[in-house]
Amino acid sequence: MTRPFVFAGLSTRVVFGHGTLKSVPDEVARLGHHRALVLSTPHQEDQAQALAEALGSAAAGVFSDAAMHTPVDVTGRAVAAYRDLGADCVVSLGGGSTTGLGKAIATRTGADQLVVPTTYAGSEMTDILGETADGEKVTRRDASIRPEVVVYDVDLTLGLPVGLTMTSALNAIAHAMEGLYAPDRNPVTEALSRDALKAFAAALPVLRDAPANPEARSQALYAAWGCSTALGYVQMALHHKLAHVLGGSFGLPHAETHAILLPHTTAYNEVAVAGLLAPIRDTFGHASAGAGLWHFARDIGAPLRLSELGLSEADLDRATEIAVKNPYENPREITHAGIRQLLQDAWEGSEPA
Repeated sequence: MTRPFVFAGLSTRVVFGHGTLKSVPDEVARLGHHRALVLSTPHQEDQAQALAEALGSAAAGVFSDAAMHTPVDVTGRAVAAYRDLGADCVVSLGGGSTTGLGKAIATRTGADQLVVPTTYAGSEMTDILGETADGEKVTRRDASIRPEVVVYDVDLTLGLPVGLTMTSALNAIAHAMEGLYAPDRNPVTEALSRDALKAFAAALPVLRDAPANPEARSQALYAAWGCSTALGYVQMALHHKLAHVLGGSFGLPHAETHAILLPHTTAYNEVAVAGLLAPIRDTFGHASAGAGLWHFARDIGAPLRLSELGLSEADLDRATEIAVKNPYENPREITHAGIRQLLQDAWEGSEPA
């Protein structure tokens, strides 16, 4: 029997394909805007400038200081630039850092957003914003945070470094994983999660050996869309809580942290909801979902140990305290001992039991 469910319906317009970057000016015009502020990190400033040139008179300027974990002081400067330049929308070109900045501007100003993802991080389809201030990352959800348009251009991912390909993809897989057992899951998000898992499982081994393979790149970007969409309509749980703690309070890199935590947070909750996580177990071909993700991550060359990211073993106690203080709703009880052991295993990089 089908479980009762509520699904709000998809609201973000998606343009997907090869060479779709050229559609951005038309999409800005379709939104009814004429002065877009183009956002990027310093690393992608040249791409942002090129996009601004393509927008022509519809570009208000470029702000290229987007930073990991969306620091509120950077957002303050970006909002000032948005207003000083007379912008009427934002175009975010890049990964999760740039997407986060666009969301932060939008929720403060009411600006419409157009996002052009260049990694698989998968925050572009969600109404979730995590912001960092005073060594703590605070996450919230609101309709004003969800972008109006997302333009997926496979060509922009053809040169994505292999390391970032794998870690940002595992970051996206974490969205699908939590979508499988979320209390507000529904048949649409469940189907998206299952389909995305299969697409990533097929594409990532190919990209490990042939990073510019266009078919595998298309398959991976499609999978990222599915994972992002699933998370955009369900609650987050333990995995995202721990990633936010380690990123916001310890400055760990976003994608790598998600990638390392994923097998361990999956194994922690698999004790309580093994049936719901069966699609992961079946997709990655091991006796358990957690072990399957650990072996998959190892095989595609992703990092396995939090110790590699600069987190000390002494930090694990403080991280545990922060994580259990205000836990997200989770299918398995969050205990101090359980989380401390999970973090120890992730710090050492051991295969989940």
